[in-house]
Amino acid sequence: MLIIDSKAPADAHPTEELRLPFETRCRSRLRTHLASGEACELLLDRGTVMRHGERLLGRDGRIVAVVADDEDLLEARTADPLLLAKAAYHLGNRHVALAIAPGVLRFAHDHVLGDMVRGLGLEVVHVQAPFEPESGAYGAHGGHAHPHGHSADGEGRGPRIHDHYGN
Repeated sequence: MLIIDSKAPADAHPTEELRLPFETRCRSRLRTHLASGEACELLLDRGTVMRHGERLLGRDGRIVAVVADDEDLLEARTADPLLLAKAAYHLGNRHVALAIAPGVLRFAHDHVLGDMVRGLGLEVVHVQAPFEPESGAYGAHGGHAHPHGHSADGEGRGPRIHDHYGN
């Protein structure tokens, strides 16, 4: 089994490929398989998020390219930048990881969120595609782990610490 415990330089030439959906790329401890079928174990620093195109280093010296695998997503489309900003605001307010491109928002498939965005006036379609959401203003990952002024009861009775990706 290939043990992977560090990142490799971005310009390192990969000999292996690791295809994972975004949620799995947010895990720093994982047993999985390379694209070749070979078993591997990830032992990366806690909080590590593997981004598409990054290189990982196996203990045996092999370089592994991280590839964002296709997954079920919703794609919200509009030519109206204000409408796109409103949709991004409402999704962000719900802590939804977003991939943002001109006229397009992509997020994990969720029919409730899809209906909300349709209600705002955007076209929403189901797509199978790689997901590489924005890393956010406070860190290098798609989620967050910082205090908020809200709580589970919705009354704001003190900050609550949470991490959406189990790290």
